[in-house]
Amino acid sequence: MSAMSSKERVLTALANAEPDRVPINYAANPGIDRRLKEHFGLKSEDHGGLLQALGVDFRGVGAPYKGPKLHADVPERGVVVDNWGIHRRWIEHGSGGYWDFCDFPLREASAEQVAQWPLPNPDDFDYSGVAAACQANRDYAVVVGGAGHGDVINATGMVRSMEQVLVDLITDDPAGLLLIRRRAEVLVKITRRTIEASQGGFDVFWMGEDLGTQHSPLISLELYRRHLRPIHQMYIDLAKHFGLPVVIHTCGSSSWAYEDFIEMGVTGVDTLQPEAANMSPRYLKEHFGGRLAFHGCVSTAGPVSFGTVDEVIADCRETLAVMMPGGGYCFAPTHQLQDNSPTANVVAMYDTAHRYGVYGRAASRRGGTRERGAAGR
Repeated sequence: MSAMSSKERVLTALANAEPDRVPINYAANPGIDRRLKEHFGLKSEDHGGLLQALGVDFRGVGAPYKGPKLHADVPERGVVVDNWGIHRRWIEHGSGGYWDFCDFPLREASAEQVAQWPLPNPDDFDYSGVAAACQANRDYAVVVGGAGHGDVINATGMVRSMEQVLVDLITDDPAGLLLIRRRAEVLVKITRRTIEASQGGFDVFWMGEDLGTQHSPLISLELYRRHLRPIHQMYIDLAKHFGLPVVIHTCGSSSWAYEDFIEMGVTGVDTLQPEAANMSPRYLKEHFGGRLAFHGCVSTAGPVSFGTVDEVIADCRETLAVMMPGGGYCFAPTHQLQDNSPTANVVAMYDTAHRYGVYGRAASRRGGTRERGAAGR
């Protein structure tokens, strides 16, 4: 099999066919990202160089916000507030740190207060550079959107609290439902204008919704269909209008919603935490293989974080062996790689994908050699 471009490779996998090798993706927290760049001799700002070193097939492009700051920070408490009104503060831990959500300014807000809450204006984004950025990445699978697009429970919970959002969904609370609808309408408009500005430069639309704990669904299927599915369908219909396949990020035990995803027009599912209920690679392949493509499955809470290099290789090879047959699989961590992950483990993870993720005669003849990246440095 002749080598494909990254774009061809990803689109082939998302079409549930076998490419030349499994497409590869990357996401990481700042600590491990910095250490990987040091490992490959890259400058701290050279994100593109790291993606090349790891052999990543995806690139994201968006329209930057150029408007006024809508919500004030709280510097005396170290709280940073974004233009959606989400409050975050930096929390240090033994191996790094993370931005934690706090304050929840709309937790007790009325519908009237939600209606007045400032949200970004789609006119305040700069779409002028989108086409050029897509063209510069034309050999890769260029992604529009992200896990925050369509995300009802998490994103609303960041300003209203998770507990209140679940109450909102169960009780049909007007304030919570208004916030969900307002946010979705703004994001759909921004996404539409970004896609239009790309001049056909995008290949994949990405969205998200965390639907499960490690053990069970977060909400019932009936509640999903009543409140979340109509919001998700807005994004999916937009992507389909432009001929883009749709990948949805779903953390936790989420496969209970996958039949609905198929009906709605979803192409692939992302994250796929193998330790969660009904989310193992074998379960997903047996129940949804050929009807959904898969992206993820390499646990950030498993051997990559806590095992040896040999255990990482064995775990990744087993995942590849289950998910590769027939195509429809993209190799990626289940979430952002965590700062407690040893650098050698992450390098071994990507090296294994290149060595053993090759399809066809080339893989059997060469024993699964890779093109470039971790092993080539």
